[in-house]
Amino acid sequence: MNTLKIARSFILPVIYFVVVPAIIHYRFEMLLFQNLFSTILGSLFILTGIGFIAWTNVLFVSFADGTMLQLDAPKKMVVLGPFRYVRNPIAIAMVTILWGEAMLFGSLFIFGWSIVYFILINAYILYKEEPELAQKFGEAYLRYKQLVPRWIPLDKAVEFDPETEKRSR
Repeated sequence: MNTLKIARSFILPVIYFVVVPAIIHYRFEMLLFQNLFSTILGSLFILTGIGFIAWTNVLFVSFADGTMLQLDAPKKMVVLGPFRYVRNPIAIAMVTILWGEAMLFGSLFIFGWSIVYFILINAYILYKEEPELAQKFGEAYLRYKQLVPRWIPLDKAVEFDPETEKRSR
């Protein structure tokens, strides 16, 4: 496994989920922990989001010869782990991290940034990523789109192999 490749792919998430919230927080709000519950819950959200991002990125590096970084996009379609339940687990994880930060710091501004981020990432996915994936992976991706929802995870994993799908068409 290429550790440097994985580390490089975390540059943009660190900017979106550490640098921007820190600027928002320190520019517009003073550091404020609401209570023990919001601190614990916010921390759990952050750790869960980071865990899912790391998991999906390792899947990309291990099985698709790429990373979550657009410049090093996966070369093969991955339908493993969380991708068997939802099409965009990385975006969901990133919003989860922002919600965790909003809870941890008691910040409505960071929560507002999470809404702006979700709107932007949704537009990116709809108008850029999905058309590119359909062009890159063809019928296999279109079939996957029919089986797996974009945002709300399924309660049962989808059994889908893109390689078998390509051969059967």
